[in-house]
Amino acid sequence: MNISVLILTYDEAINLSDCLSSVAFSDDVVVLDSGSTDGTIQLAESAGATVLQRPFDNYAAQRNFGLAHDFKHDWILMLDADERIPDDFIEEIRAMTDQTNNPVTLYRMRRQDMFMGRWLKRSSGYPTWFGRLFRKGAVRVEREINEEYYTDGKIGLLEGHLIHYPFNKGITYWLERHNRYSSMEAVKLSEERAVSIVWKDFLSKDPMLKRKAFKAFAYRMPFRPLFTFCFLYFVKLGFLDGKAGFHFSLMRSFYEYMISLKMRELKSGLVKNESS
Repeated sequence: MNISVLILTYDEAINLSDCLSSVAFSDDVVVLDSGSTDGTIQLAESAGATVLQRPFDNYAAQRNFGLAHDFKHDWILMLDADERIPDDFIEEIRAMTDQTNNPVTLYRMRRQDMFMGRWLKRSSGYPTWFGRLFRKGAVRVEREINEEYYTDGKIGLLEGHLIHYPFNKGITYWLERHNRYSSMEAVKLSEERAVSIVWKDFLSKDPMLKRKAFKAFAYRMPFRPLFTFCFLYFVKLGFLDGKAGFHFSLMRSFYEYMISLKMRELKSGLVKNESS
Protein backbone atom coordinates (compact mmCIF):
# COMPACT_ATOMS: atom_id res chain seq x y z
CA MET A 1 0.00 0.00 0.00
CA ASN A 2 1.59 3.25 -1.16
CA ILE A 3 0.96 5.24 2.02
CA SER A 4 3.41 6.41 4.67
CA VAL A 5 2.17 7.06 8.20
CA LEU A 6 3.18 9.83 10.62
CA ILE A 7 2.21 9.46 14.30
CA LEU A 8 2.78 12.23 16.84
CA THR A 9 3.53 11.09 20.39
CA TYR A 10 4.33 12.24 23.89
CA ASP A 11 4.15 9.59 26.63
CA GLU A 12 1.76 7.46 24.57
CA ALA A 13 2.80 3.95 25.61
CA ILE A 14 -0.79 3.23 26.65
CA ASN A 15 -2.07 4.10 23.15
CA LEU A 16 0.70 3.46 20.67
CA SER A 17 0.47 -0.33 20.25
CA ASP A 18 -3.17 -0.24 19.13
CA CYS A 19 -2.47 2.74 16.87
CA LEU A 20 0.45 0.94 15.22
CA SER A 21 -1.64 -2.21 14.79
CA SER A 22 -4.28 -0.20 12.92
CA VAL A 23 -1.68 1.03 10.39
CA ALA A 24 0.07 -2.31 9.89
CA PHE A 25 -0.77 -1.98 6.18
CA SER A 26 2.06 0.56 5.79
CA ASP A 27 5.74 -0.33 5.41
CA ASP A 28 6.80 3.24 6.26
CA VAL A 29 5.63 4.32 9.73
CA VAL A 30 7.30 7.33 11.33
CA VAL A 31 6.79 8.28 14.98
CA LEU A 32 7.57 11.90 15.86
CA ASP A 33 8.11 12.08 19.61
CA SER A 34 8.30 15.13 21.89
CA GLY A 35 10.44 13.68 24.67
CA SER A 36 8.55 10.69 26.04
CA THR A 37 9.83 9.01 29.21
CA ASP A 38 7.27 6.19 29.52
CA GLY A 39 8.71 3.74 27.00
CA THR A 40 6.94 5.16 23.94
CA ILE A 41 10.16 5.43 21.93
CA GLN A 42 11.25 1.88 22.75
CA LEU A 43 7.81 0.56 21.87
CA ALA A 44 7.87 2.34 18.50
CA GLU A 45 11.36 1.08 17.69
CA SER A 46 10.48 -2.49 18.64
CA ALA A 47 7.53 -2.33 16.25
CA GLY A 48 9.84 -1.33 13.40
CA ALA A 49 8.82 2.33 13.19
CA THR A 50 11.26 5.10 12.36
CA VAL A 51 11.54 7.43 15.36
CA LEU A 52 12.16 11.17 15.06
CA GLN A 53 12.49 13.44 18.07
CA ARG A 54 11.79 17.14 18.41
CA PRO A 55 11.05 19.28 21.50
CA PHE A 56 7.46 20.46 21.38
CA ASP A 57 6.75 24.17 20.91
CA ASN A 58 3.39 24.22 19.15
CA TYR A 59 1.24 21.87 17.09
CA ALA A 60 1.66 23.54 13.69
CA ALA A 61 5.45 23.57 13.96
CA GLN A 62 5.51 19.97 15.16
CA ARG A 63 3.32 18.73 12.31
CA ASN A 64 5.22 20.74 9.67
CA PHE A 65 8.48 19.26 10.94
CA GLY A 66 7.04 15.77 10.64
CA LEU A 67 5.61 16.34 7.17
CA ALA A 68 9.02 17.57 5.95
CA HIS A 69 10.52 14.10 6.59
CA ASP A 70 11.69 12.15 3.54
CA PHE A 71 8.86 9.62 3.44
CA LYS A 72 8.99 6.54 1.27
CA HIS A 73 5.60 7.05 -0.39
CA ASP A 74 3.79 9.94 -2.08
CA TRP A 75 0.86 9.90 0.36
CA ILE A 76 1.13 10.58 4.09
CA LEU A 77 -1.52 9.63 6.65
CA MET A 78 -1.06 11.58 9.89
CA LEU A 79 -2.48 10.29 13.18
CA ASP A 80 -2.35 11.00 16.86
CA ALA A 81 -1.56 8.00 19.03
CA ASP A 82 -5.11 7.83 20.44
CA GLU A 83 -6.61 7.41 16.96
CA ARG A 84 -7.27 4.19 15.03
CA ILE A 85 -7.99 3.35 11.39
CA PRO A 86 -10.78 0.75 11.06
CA ASP A 87 -10.44 -1.87 8.33
CA ASP A 88 -13.25 -0.55 6.13
CA PHE A 89 -11.70 2.91 6.13
CA ILE A 90 -8.35 1.48 5.03
CA GLU A 91 -9.98 0.24 1.84
CA GLU A 92 -11.40 3.67 1.05
CA ILE A 93 -8.03 5.31 1.64
CA ARG A 94 -6.37 2.70 -0.58
CA ALA A 95 -8.86 3.39 -3.37
CA MET A 96 -8.31 7.16 -3.24
CA THR A 97 -4.52 7.01 -3.16
CA ASP A 98 -4.29 4.38 -5.90
CA GLN A 99 -5.99 6.68 -8.42
CA THR A 100 -3.80 7.84 -11.28
CA ASN A 101 -3.72 11.56 -12.14
CA ASN A 102 -5.55 12.34 -8.90
CA PRO A 103 -5.73 16.17 -8.55
CA VAL A 104 -6.52 15.97 -4.82
CA THR A 105 -3.58 16.83 -2.55
CA LEU A 106 -5.40 16.95 0.81
CA TYR A 107 -8.16 14.69 2.07
CA ARG A 108 -10.24 15.58 5.10
CA MET A 109 -11.96 13.06 7.34
CA ARG A 110 -14.12 12.91 10.46
CA ARG A 111 -13.61 11.24 13.83
CA GLN A 112 -15.80 9.16 16.07
CA ASP A 113 -14.96 10.38 19.59
CA MET A 114 -15.38 7.64 22.20
CA PHE A 115 -16.25 8.22 25.86
CA MET A 116 -17.67 5.92 28.53
CA GLY A 117 -17.82 3.06 26.04
CA ARG A 118 -19.82 4.81 23.35
CA TRP A 119 -19.49 7.10 20.34
CA LEU A 120 -20.34 10.72 21.16
CA LYS A 121 -22.22 11.11 17.91
CA ARG A 122 -24.05 14.28 18.94
CA SER A 123 -22.46 15.93 21.98
CA SER A 124 -18.99 16.02 20.39
CA GLY A 125 -20.22 18.52 17.80
CA TYR A 126 -19.92 15.90 15.05
CA PRO A 127 -19.21 16.22 12.20
CA THR A 128 -15.91 18.11 12.30
CA TRP A 129 -13.54 17.65 9.38
CA PHE A 130 -9.78 17.23 9.89
CA GLY A 131 -7.01 17.25 7.31
CA ARG A 132 -5.13 13.96 7.80
CA LEU A 133 -4.22 12.48 4.41
CA PHE A 134 -1.80 14.49 2.28
CA ARG A 135 0.25 14.27 -0.87
CA LYS A 136 3.91 14.61 0.10
CA GLY A 137 5.18 18.19 -0.02
CA ALA A 138 1.78 19.67 -0.93
CA VAL A 139 0.38 20.71 2.46
CA ARG A 140 1.33 23.29 5.07
CA VAL A 141 -0.02 23.57 8.61
CA GLU A 142 -0.86 26.90 10.23
CA ARG A 143 -2.16 28.02 13.63
CA GLU A 144 -0.39 26.85 16.77
CA ILE A 145 -3.43 25.14 18.34
CA ASN A 146 -6.46 23.57 16.62
CA GLU A 147 -4.42 23.65 13.45
CA GLU A 148 -5.51 24.57 9.93
CA TYR A 149 -4.28 22.71 6.84
CA TYR A 150 -3.72 24.44 3.51
CA THR A 151 -2.81 23.24 0.04
CA ASP A 152 -2.57 24.75 -3.42
CA GLY A 153 -4.14 21.62 -4.88
CA LYS A 154 -7.65 20.25 -4.59
CA ILE A 155 -9.29 19.08 -1.37
CA GLY A 156 -11.34 15.91 -1.02
CA LEU A 157 -13.61 14.53 1.69
CA LEU A 158 -13.57 10.89 2.77
CA GLU A 159 -16.61 8.92 3.90
CA GLY A 160 -14.88 6.84 6.57
CA HIS A 161 -13.99 7.79 10.12
CA LEU A 162 -11.03 7.70 12.44
CA ILE A 163 -11.85 6.15 15.80
CA HIS A 164 -10.67 8.51 18.55
CA TYR A 165 -10.09 7.54 22.21
CA PRO A 166 -9.36 10.88 23.94
CA PHE A 167 -9.99 9.45 27.41
CA ASN A 168 -7.68 6.43 27.31
CA LYS A 169 -5.36 8.22 29.75
CA GLY A 170 -8.23 9.12 32.06
CA ILE A 171 -10.28 12.19 32.95
CA THR A 172 -7.40 13.82 34.83
CA TYR A 173 -5.20 13.77 31.73
CA TRP A 174 -8.01 15.17 29.56
CA LEU A 175 -8.50 18.06 32.01
CA GLU A 176 -4.75 18.74 32.26
CA ARG A 177 -4.39 18.72 28.49
CA HIS A 178 -7.33 21.05 27.96
CA ASN A 179 -5.97 23.38 30.61
CA ARG A 180 -2.89 23.68 28.38
CA TYR A 181 -5.02 23.96 25.26
CA SER A 182 -7.11 26.75 26.80
CA SER A 183 -3.98 28.77 27.56
CA MET A 184 -2.78 28.43 23.97
CA GLU A 185 -6.25 29.20 22.59
CA ALA A 186 -6.61 32.28 24.79
CA VAL A 187 -3.44 33.78 23.37
CA LYS A 188 -4.29 32.91 19.78
CA LEU A 189 -7.91 34.02 19.97
CA SER A 190 -6.92 37.31 21.60
CA GLU A 191 -4.78 37.96 18.53
CA GLU A 192 -7.46 36.83 16.08
CA ARG A 193 -10.17 39.02 17.57
CA ALA A 194 -8.31 42.02 16.16
CA VAL A 195 -9.12 40.70 12.66
CA SER A 196 -12.57 41.22 11.13
CA ILE A 197 -14.90 38.27 10.63
CA VAL A 198 -14.98 37.04 7.02
CA TRP A 199 -18.75 36.90 6.64
CA LYS A 200 -18.74 35.27 3.20
CA ASP A 201 -17.06 32.21 4.72
CA PHE A 202 -20.30 31.36 6.54
CA LEU A 203 -21.57 30.21 3.13
CA SER A 204 -18.32 28.58 2.02
CA LYS A 205 -18.36 25.01 0.75
CA ASP A 206 -15.04 24.50 2.51
CA PRO A 207 -15.86 23.08 5.98
CA MET A 208 -12.64 24.47 7.45
CA LEU A 209 -13.37 28.05 6.34
CA LYS A 210 -16.98 27.77 7.49
CA ARG A 211 -15.91 26.44 10.91
CA LYS A 212 -13.31 29.20 11.18
CA ALA A 213 -15.93 31.87 10.50
CA PHE A 214 -18.39 30.43 13.03
CA LYS A 215 -15.61 30.17 15.59
CA ALA A 216 -14.60 33.81 15.07
CA PHE A 217 -18.23 34.81 15.61
CA ALA A 218 -18.73 32.52 18.61
CA TYR A 219 -15.74 33.92 20.47
CA ARG A 220 -17.26 37.37 20.32
CA MET A 221 -20.49 36.21 21.96
CA PRO A 222 -21.26 36.76 25.65
CA PHE A 223 -22.03 33.70 27.82
CA ARG A 224 -20.25 31.44 25.32
CA PRO A 225 -19.60 28.60 27.84
CA LEU A 226 -23.33 28.38 28.62
CA PHE A 227 -24.16 28.59 24.93
CA THR A 228 -21.67 25.76 24.24
CA PHE A 229 -23.38 23.45 26.71
CA CYS A 230 -26.88 24.28 25.40
CA PHE A 231 -25.76 23.89 21.79
CA LEU A 232 -24.10 20.51 22.31
CA TYR A 233 -26.62 19.05 24.73
CA PHE A 234 -29.90 20.39 23.34
CA VAL A 235 -29.42 21.69 19.78
CA LYS A 236 -27.09 18.89 18.71
CA LEU A 237 -29.20 16.43 20.75
CA GLY A 238 -26.32 15.44 23.01
CA PHE A 239 -28.81 14.19 25.58
CA LEU A 240 -29.33 11.20 23.27
CA ASP A 241 -25.74 10.20 24.05
CA GLY A 242 -26.86 9.41 27.60
CA LYS A 243 -24.68 10.12 30.63
CA ALA A 244 -21.62 10.35 28.42
CA GLY A 245 -23.26 13.14 26.43
CA PHE A 246 -24.13 15.13 29.54
CA HIS A 247 -20.67 14.84 31.07
CA PHE A 248 -18.88 15.62 27.83
CA SER A 249 -21.07 18.65 27.07
CA LEU A 250 -20.34 19.93 30.56
CA MET A 251 -16.59 19.41 30.16
CA ARG A 252 -16.60 21.17 26.80
CA SER A 253 -18.42 24.15 28.30
CA PHE A 254 -15.87 24.25 31.13
CA TYR A 255 -13.08 24.25 28.55
CA GLU A 256 -14.71 27.27 26.90
CA TYR A 257 -15.03 28.88 30.33
CA MET A 258 -11.30 28.47 30.93
CA ILE A 259 -10.57 30.10 27.56
CA SER A 260 -12.87 33.01 28.37
CA LEU A 261 -11.28 33.59 31.78
CA LYS A 262 -7.77 33.44 30.34
CA MET A 263 -8.65 35.83 27.51
CA ARG A 264 -10.07 38.22 30.10
CA GLU A 265 -6.90 37.84 32.14
CA LEU A 266 -4.72 38.64 29.14
CA LYS A 267 -6.81 41.65 28.19
CA SER A 268 -6.76 43.13 31.70
CA GLY A 269 -3.08 42.41 32.30
CA LEU A 270 -3.83 40.44 35.46
CA VAL A 271 -1.08 37.93 34.75
CA LYS A 272 1.53 40.68 34.73
CA ASN A 273 0.08 42.35 37.82
CA GLU A 274 -0.04 39.14 39.82
CA SER A 275 3.53 38.22 38.96
CA SER A 276 4.95 41.63 39.80
